[in-house]
Amino acid sequence: MSDNIRASFQAGARAFVELVSQVRPEQWAKPGLGIWDIRGLVGHTSRALSTVETYLSQPTSGPPIDGPVAYFVSVLGDRMDTMGRRRLNEAIAERGIQAGSELGEDPAARVSELAQRVLHVVDGRSDVSLLATPAGAMTLADYLSTRTFELAVHSLDLARALDLAPPTSLTPAVSASCELAGALAGRLHNAAEVLLALTGRSSESGSFSIL
Repeated sequence: MSDNIRASFQAGARAFVELVSQVRPEQWAKPGLGIWDIRGLVGHTSRALSTVETYLSQPTSGPPIDGPVAYFVSVLGDRMDTMGRRRLNEAIAERGIQAGSELGEDPAARVSELAQRVLHVVDGRSDVSLLATPAGAMTLADYLSTRTFELAVHSLDLARALDLAPPTSLTPAVSASCELAGALAGRLHNAAEVLLALTGRSSESGSFSIL
């Protein structure tokens, strides 16, 4: 596994743990993201860790799918299928709520324990270890890139919901996730519009530009 992939995943996991440790008891029922309260958002994000452990333990065979972009294209389905996307979003939302509930009375401690355990598991596996994901077999290195993306995006969601500055330790995960987001954007039918927006050439983007 490349050092960058490993370091980015570790950074995302540790920054997430850091943020969760700052949630006060009265904040768990505070709005988080969409229909999720903070507990649901943390539950959903914790699945970026738990699925690594779960999928590594399941048997799989056949050639792995072609990287993290192919994974997201597969699991997200047809963007034009409105009903299918709605059912998918509802299922994701429900799994997040359930995962949040399963964190019990001390979610911060449970998340910390989970992160330590998963990082230990990852350290003991090679980059070409196969996981059985919903999209098909994947190498551990490729799947970790998708998990880093989830940890980065939802840690930013969590920081915003808690009115906290994102931890500086999240930076490597954010950087890696920007690269993956760009690769995903390049597969969209409106990739040109995304590029225009990122370079400040869209009315919606205002003065924002990566240049």
